Amino acid sequence: MKRVRRLAWTVLLSGLPSAGCVLLEEAPDPSQLVCRADSDCAINEVCFPDGCGDPGRDIVVEVTPNPHDGLHAQDFQVDAIRPELNLALFGPATVQGSTVRATSPVGSAPRPYNEPLHLTARGESALLPGVARLFTADLVPLNGAWVLPVGTGTYTVTLEPEDLGLPPVRGEATVSPGGAVPLQMVLPSPNQVARLEGRVVRQGAQLVDAALQVQALDADLTPLSQRVPVARGSGAFSLALPLEASQRTSLLVRVTATGDVWVPQKTFTVDPREPLIAPLELGDYGEPVQVSGRILGRDGRPVVQASVSLRGPVGGGGTYQGPLSTTDAEGRFTVETLPSGPGGHLSLVVVPPSGSTAGLTVQSVEVPRTGAVLPDVVCPDRRIIRGTILQTDNTSPALGVRVLADPVGQVPGWPRPPAGSESLGTTDDTGAFRLGLDPGIYRVDFIPTENLPRVSRVITVLPGDDASEQVLATFPLQRGRTVRGMVTEAGAPSPYASVRFYRVADLGGRPSPVLLSQTVSDHLGRYTALLPVR
Repeated sequence: MKRVRRLAWTVLLSGLPSAGCVLLEEAPDPSQLVCRADSDCAINEVCFPDGCGDPGRDIVVEVTPNPHDGLHAQDFQVDAIRPELNLALFGPATVQGSTVRATSPVGSAPRPYNEPLHLTARGESALLPGVARLFTADLVPLNGAWVLPVGTGTYTVTLEPEDLGLPPVRGEATVSPGGAVPLQMVLPSPNQVARLEGRVVRQGAQLVDAALQVQALDADLTPLSQRVPVARGSGAFSLALPLEASQRTSLLVRVTATGDVWVPQKTFTVDPREPLIAPLELGDYGEPVQVSGRILGRDGRPVVQASVSLRGPVGGGGTYQGPLSTTDAEGRFTVETLPSGPGGHLSLVVVPPSGSTAGLTVQSVEVPRTGAVLPDVVCPDRRIIRGTILQTDNTSPALGVRVLADPVGQVPGWPRPPAGSESLGTTDDTGAFRLGLDPGIYRVDFIPTENLPRVSRVITVLPGDDASEQVLATFPLQRGRTVRGMVTEAGAPSPYASVRFYRVADLGGRPSPVLLSQTVSDHLGRYTALLPVR
C-alpha cells in the first residue's frame, strides 16, 4: 500500500519572514487584520500572526536538508496550514537493491552479482508532478546487495554493469520519506545474452580517426545495450543485447563521437536477426569549415555578445551540432562547423544576451564545403509583455515590484530559451512593467518590496514578426500569512534546510505544482514562510 506522509503541527513562535509566490486567479476577500484566536476570524479562517486567513488545503511541502547531512528532498502532504507548523523529517529514503545473475540451465538458483556497476535513478516527485529528480552512484555490491539514497518520488532505476558484455537492466521504485524500498535486479544468464557485432567506417574502407561509441536503442530510444567503444584500428564493435531484443525485426544503432571532434552523430536501423555484413557507414560528411557574418538588430545596430551556433543534417545522413561563438563589438562572428549536406541546410541559432531588444533567431543557411560568409542576419525584436500591478487595496499602483521571467518550456518550432536567459524588470510609479521575451513558456514572478508574497504567472509567448504587445490582465498583490516552525530530523534541529510550499493546480490542462513560498531554516533549524491568504 502506498504511504502518504502528513505533517503534524505544534506551537513555535520564532523566525524571520520570507517571500513566497502564488498563481492568482482573483483578488482575495478582505480578512480580519488583527486577531487573537481563530474565533476572531470568519468561518474556515485561521488566526495567523499577521491576521486571519484561509489555512490552505492540500498543500505539499518539499524539504531538502543541508546537503552535507547526506539527506535528499522529502515531500509531505499537509491537510491544512496552521500558524505553527513543525516539519519532522524521516530518515534517509533509499532503494535497497539486490542484484543477481541468472544461471543456466533454467531453474538453477541465481548467484549474487558482486562486480562494479553504475546506477541511475531517474524520476519525479510522487506529490509534485513535473519536479524531476535524478540520482546516480558507482558501487560494488556486497553479496549482491547495494543501497542507493534518493529523494522521495517515483523512479526508473537503471543498472549498468562495468562488464560491457552484459546489457542494462531496469526496475521501478516509489520511495516515501524514510522509506527503504526493496528492488531486485536480475542480470541475464550467458545463454540469454545475444551479440550484435559490426564495423563503423567513414566511407568505403576508410576508418574514422576519432573515438566513437555505439549503442543499441529501441524505437522510443530506450537503451537496449550499453554504450560500447569502437575499436579505433579496425572500426569493430560488439553489443550485448537481451535475447528478446535480438529477435525483433528491427532496432536502432546509434554511433556517437566522444569529445570535441568533427564527426556527426548517425542512427542506423538494423535487423538484429541477421549478421551485420555491411559496415555502418557515416558517409562523406566533409571537413570543418568556417562560417562568418554579422548579427544586427532591427534598428541596424550590432548585437554584441550574442551566442551563435550551427546545427543540423550534414553529408552522409548524420547530424552535427557545432561549437558556440560570440559576437564582437561590431556584431561579427566566426564559427566552425561541418558543411551542410548536398542540397540541405543547417540551422543558424542566434541567442542575444539578456537585456537586448533583439530576439532569438533561427535561420536556415547553406554551408558549402568551402565555408561561407553570410549576409547580415537581422534579429526580430523580442515580444513586449506588459501589464499593471496594484496594491492589496486593488486601487493604488504597486511601484518598485521586481518582475522576473524564467523560461520553463518551449513552443513548437522554436528552441527552448536557454537557462540563464531570465528577463528582469521593475514596475514604475504607475505600477506598469514591460519585458522583452523570446518565444517560449515562462514563469513570471512578481516580487514586492513590502513584506508581501510573490505572485507567479505562467505565460506563453508566441513567435511573430509584428510589433504587437502582449498585455497581461491587471491584478492586485495579496496579503500574506506567516507560518513558523522547526525543521527536525530524528528529534534534532536541521539547520539550513530548504523549505518550499506548493499547491498543485491545473495549468494548461495538466496538474502542475505552483510554488507558494520558499525559505531556509536558520542555524537552529527554525524557519518562517510567508504564504498567500488562499
